Amino acid sequence: MSANSKISAITQRIVERSKPTRGLYLERISAAAAKGVHRSVLGCANLAHGFAVCSPSDKAALAGDVVGNLGIITAYNDMLSAHQPFETYPALIREAAREAGGVAQVAGGVPAMCDGVTQGQPGMELSLFSRDLIAMAAGIGLSHNMFDSVVYLGVCDKIVPGLAMAALTFGHLPAIFVPAGPMTSGLPNDEKSRIRQLYAEGKVGRDELLEAESKSYHGPGTCTFYGTANSNQMLMEIMGFHMPGASFINPGTPLRDALTKEAAKRALAITAQGNEFTPAGEMIDERSIVNGVVGLHATGGSTNHTLHLLAIAKAAGIQLTWEDISDLSDVVPLLARVYPNGLADVNHFHAAGGMGFLIKELLKDGMLHDDVRTVFGHGLEAYTIDPRLGEDGTVVREKAPHASHDPKVLTTIDKPFQANGGLKMLTGNLGKAVIKISAVKPERHVIEAPAIVFNDQAELQQAFKDGKLERDFVAVVRFQGPKANGMPELHKLTPPLGVLQDRGFKVALVTDGRMSGASGKVPAAIHMTPEAVNGGAIAKVRDGDMIRLDAINGTVEVLVDAAEFDARPVATADLSANEYGMGRELFAPFRAMVGAADQGASVVFN
Repeated sequence: MSANSKISAITQRIVERSKPTRGLYLERISAAAAKGVHRSVLGCANLAHGFAVCSPSDKAALAGDVVGNLGIITAYNDMLSAHQPFETYPALIREAAREAGGVAQVAGGVPAMCDGVTQGQPGMELSLFSRDLIAMAAGIGLSHNMFDSVVYLGVCDKIVPGLAMAALTFGHLPAIFVPAGPMTSGLPNDEKSRIRQLYAEGKVGRDELLEAESKSYHGPGTCTFYGTANSNQMLMEIMGFHMPGASFINPGTPLRDALTKEAAKRALAITAQGNEFTPAGEMIDERSIVNGVVGLHATGGSTNHTLHLLAIAKAAGIQLTWEDISDLSDVVPLLARVYPNGLADVNHFHAAGGMGFLIKELLKDGMLHDDVRTVFGHGLEAYTIDPRLGEDGTVVREKAPHASHDPKVLTTIDKPFQANGGLKMLTGNLGKAVIKISAVKPERHVIEAPAIVFNDQAELQQAFKDGKLERDFVAVVRFQGPKANGMPELHKLTPPLGVLQDRGFKVALVTDGRMSGASGKVPAAIHMTPEAVNGGAIAKVRDGDMIRLDAINGTVEVLVDAAEFDARPVATADLSANEYGMGRELFAPFRAMVGAADQGASVVFN
């Protein structure tokens, strides 16, 4: 089935815009693929270093070019719940590779930080930059040129986007992403949010808050709300980087292990040595990127992907813009209600029909390009399935359910929860920004109120504690962009702003910083560009200026005399405290070189 006319038109304009950069990219990866992985002509010392610790049989296999060598790039550490399961994956993958007649080696490890741990802390200022660093680290592992194909082990916020950038930079190699799955359901997310707000109001203490948080984040696997990490898994599947049905199977289960082994064998089957050569850079094209954006809208996914998808696309020579994302949002309906856009978590989403049902429904109305290549073969129709464990311990795939098992969580294309994806671009005399309204009540889609200006998120927190925010206002939190301090998430602002909104005040946020996929009910114009440190208009806003945020018409403006506003001096802030401590001094070159938010906020792909 072909994509409908609206999806096709947006895709075609991306194709036309991308022709110069995409053409050059394809030439480069074609030339790299033509050179091949010539292990047999490496100098003897080079090759000896490359397989020094391998078994005698693996050494014999790698001495020539006949046997496929599968590189493993892993984001394992045992602090992150989502990445701890990867500890056992290399052994599984090596076993599967041998069964398939190949060899597997861990090519390298990449850092994986947890935004949940660093939220509101100095370390959060390294978070966004870690994405590009992960791409670089993966590149170092693959630079040995020992590998015919790669499996990428990653789950969370910046890890998967960074790995995807690496996979497309090494686009002459086939690539399969192998997830670890979500943790089993704990304390419901809405109850966790309620306790957070009570704590912000001083109605419960730290002990009660820690108990609630521990019951929410309680074991191995991804956090169960639909934030950036789980949006990553949806993206990898709908873009064709996952094996069908792989995204949301819990860790430590036989089916999870079977999917991992299957992915390893498939990665060896699609190398240049076989008949199904599937280089990642050719597989992922403009249609694949559009499918990712459509999936993001249909599920109410993370705002962080308005940055990450741009950077991922650029790694493949594709020029995606916020305008494209916003225009796709206007035509793609919301089909999933997963917290913070609903009460369910990702386990409930999977149980309701999951990715197979979602893709089936989107294909019905031409919302997706079915005619794409994937790691599984050709066409997204193959992803309209429900994975099961067969009697022999391998993966079997049944057709996705005809009807949703829970229509309150996952609905059909003809009965959407709302007509659009709720992720829009805003423009106006303050610049360009992004807003996610899928969890914002309709009566709050337009907010007009006086500004209260903060140059740091801690200032807002203190003002709330001091009782100075008991009124209608738009919080303008600036000097939080990528050049200023690495663009940290400001998710800790959600509880106090949510409290004030629940008390009946009109509240909104305008910032050149980030929020996250976990932020929802307070209208927030985020990723404002140009950022304050670059002289953006947000640096001219003063306390008391009327600000109008209109998510219906897609505007964000300061309602003051244009001439007077233009003549105002640009505010400055002392950012020296953001330049050192917790490793921030190491990232001074990143702050100096980083591109704008509407270009993906990337260091390497500006």
